[in-house]
Amino acid sequence: MRILSIHASSMWYHATRKTKLAEPIIVREDRMEECVVLFCCIEKLDENNPDRVIMSAHQNILQRLDNLKVRKVLIYPYAHLTSSLGSPQVALSILKGLKDIFQSEQIEVKRAPFGWYKEFEIRGKGHPLADLSMTICPYEGTECDFTCPYCHHPFQEADAEEVGRQSADHAGIYSERQAKIGEKR
Repeated sequence: MRILSIHASSMWYHATRKTKLAEPIIVREDRMEECVVLFCCIEKLDENNPDRVIMSAHQNILQRLDNLKVRKVLIYPYAHLTSSLGSPQVALSILKGLKDIFQSEQIEVKRAPFGWYKEFEIRGKGHPLADLSMTICPYEGTECDFTCPYCHHPFQEADAEEVGRQSADHAGIYSERQAKIGEKR
């Protein structure tokens, strides 16, 4: 999971048009004042352990909120932080889970709608800790075979092979490479 966190004086959004993945919504427009905006992007690896992603993200975000002395969060789905997107179903469940866990702790939280094109205005605070990017690893705290090149946490060999295969397939490289290997044998 990738998160771009911005300490904001205000954040406003308006859902303008739905995509084929859009969730049904009641509120098309909303705003929040004096908050931390979380631009969140769920990655393919997050599908392997969504509950761990939620818990790890929660812990990291809570630490940030404590440092900033803020108790208001706006979760904003933002697919543009990775080239390896997770499935829409898992992404939505992680975002909802994150909202639920913050609500259970009496943190004021809102979530912008998933699968909608949105216009937005944000007014960042502009202090040294106002902007922060986070990478949440689904394997944090576990023993694994490999180390993630992004967050330096370990992960299993099978997961590395699967992510590599999906990335290569996406570019059309994997099948060509496999054909060449088969010819050499």
